[in-house]
Amino acid sequence: MADPGTGVILWCSPDPRAILPLDSFHVPARLARAIRKFELTSDRDFEGVIDGCAARPTTWISPEIRAAYVELRKLGHAHSVEALAAGTLAGGVYGIAIGAAFMAESMFHRQTDAGKAALVGLLRHLARRGFELCDIQMTTPATRQFGAVEIPRSAYLARLRAAVARPVEWGTLGTN
Repeated sequence: MADPGTGVILWCSPDPRAILPLDSFHVPARLARAIRKFELTSDRDFEGVIDGCAARPTTWISPEIRAAYVELRKLGHAHSVEALAAGTLAGGVYGIAIGAAFMAESMFHRQTDAGKAALVGLLRHLARRGFELCDIQMTTPATRQFGAVEIPRSAYLARLRAAVARPVEWGTLGTN
């Protein structure tokens, strides 16, 4: 991540590390109803999603970081899930897939619940495709409601090693 204000690129490896368990994530009932109003797509507007994530007063997404992720998208490693309202990007989430591991980097919303809808779409997609790990680095109030947990770095690294060793295709985003 880029250090806001300096542009220096830092490596972040928190201990403990936050993950969203793909076999037990929770979708609150109110949100389950709300997300039906969004059309969920994947990889249709990756640059729109990363730009939406960067559009805040302080961001770790520098121009260099953005360019690196766009290149990773072109190589097939970075993916986005978009939440559309009336055909317009209302929210999204993006990250990197390596084997059966997905590192969710950031999400945003322009409309209430749109970012969460994209996250639910992502989690459901990862579970359907057989991914084993969804890394979110740190918990937030938004991710806690889905069942985010923190695990020691050593446990995370063991899960990561196993997940990246098993190939999984990204595939096509399923239905809500």
